[in-house]
Amino acid sequence: MTVYEGSFTPPARPFRFALVIARFNDLVTEKLLSGCQDCLKRHGIDVDPAGTQVDYIWVPGSFEVPLVTRKLAVSGQYDAIICLGAVIRGQTPHFDFVAGEAAKGIAAIASQTGVPVIFGILTTDTMQQALERAGIKSNHGWGYAMNALEMASLMRAMAPLTEG
Repeated sequence: MTVYEGSFTPPARPFRFALVIARFNDLVTEKLLSGCQDCLKRHGIDVDPAGTQVDYIWVPGSFEVPLVTRKLAVSGQYDAIICLGAVIRGQTPHFDFVAGEAAKGIAAIASQTGVPVIFGILTTDTMQQALERAGIKSNHGWGYAMNALEMASLMRAMAPLTEG
């Protein structure tokens, strides 16, 4: 019996990540991005936009995240993709449509392409809740980056299962 697990140590062949960040609610998404970058940097990833390990793609809002993420995933250039956004409930059903479609789209991309896609879109009832999750109490961006590191490592470790 073989046990496969992801690792958090830098691999011999460097990882490549894409971060897809929604501009809408950028007060929140920029904080998530900062937490994500901090984690990646502390784990040996060069987060400099001029570098070769992380590409940053800004989209208008969370609804647009899946479209761009699919294009990145099928390119075969990335070990994992981290999607960052914030959808905050208002007084209309708009929240449900945006949050639901973003979640479904991101999940479908991961299962259809085999590329780990991290769902880092906060869905909260208030701006205060979003800010608490983006740095006031803790920064979920850090956790999203940890998930990406672990999944990229795990998929690389499992590569022999798909090689013929």
